[in-house]
Amino acid sequence: MSNSSSITQFLLLPFTDTQELQLLHFWLFLGIYLAALLGNGLIITTIACDQHLHTPMYFFLLNLSLLDLGCISTTVPKSMANSLWDTRAISYSGCAAQLFSFAFMTAAEYSLLTVMSYDRYVAICKPLHYGTLLGSRACVHMAAAAWATGFLNALLHTANTFSLPLCKGNVLDQFFCEIPQILKLSCSHSCLREIRLIAISFSVVFVCFVFIMVSYVQILRAVLRIPSEQGRHKAFSTCLPHLAVVSLFVSTGMFAYLKPPSMSSPSQDLVVSVLYSLVPPAVNPLIYSMRNQELKDALCKLIS
Repeated sequence: MSNSSSITQFLLLPFTDTQELQLLHFWLFLGIYLAALLGNGLIITTIACDQHLHTPMYFFLLNLSLLDLGCISTTVPKSMANSLWDTRAISYSGCAAQLFSFAFMTAAEYSLLTVMSYDRYVAICKPLHYGTLLGSRACVHMAAAAWATGFLNALLHTANTFSLPLCKGNVLDQFFCEIPQILKLSCSHSCLREIRLIAISFSVVFVCFVFIMVSYVQILRAVLRIPSEQGRHKAFSTCLPHLAVVSLFVSTGMFAYLKPPSMSSPSQDLVVSVLYSLVPPAVNPLIYSMRNQELKDALCKLIS
């Protein structure tokens, strides 16, 4: 038994106890991390350098790539270092910083995906008002609101979580610090405040999800009314990458946090956490570049 004032570090969940498998984990995570850095870095550089891509859709995509880089950089380097040096420890302040950064990036990314669905809705359903509704100032304000939402969400959760007394040790059943694992260490009667805050956050997430779904129902109806097949294909090609990214982000997060306790086990939770924390940042650049001919042409031009 311990309390939060006496805890100086936490012990993260190792992927394996075998040194050879730890090195395999290091190289696997390094490959995923480098792929995410390369993919998102190319998208950021291409959009920043190509004047033809200075449009609202690509401005939001640039912000999404920045958030993906921040999200994967929050968890992977520390996990790789622990595997390489055969340790499980993370300092108390380091854990708080990791929890804050991950909550910040994921909340901001979800808010940005909601904004991007509005961008696609206006572009397809209200094309004549696109320049008015999504001018440069409006785009900056919406992107800033997404980042600010993530920051406020992370600040509230981090301050609230680490103000709870921790009386169940310092061992986390996860390879990085996240809120549910910290709550498991707190006294059962003292975490109701954080649970209420999580419930409010899930309510906001649900509202955003409904907004995204309603936007895409309207988009689908508008696309089906386009007379030419080429026009329908062009409209779908700009929407499908975003819809795929939203589906990947939401499905992995829902499976991680909303699955029943009977399906929960340390090894399964570890696999699921890898899916929702590593796969989206690494795969998102591939999803966007595969279906977007304009982005592919700009990438080829940049590389050549």
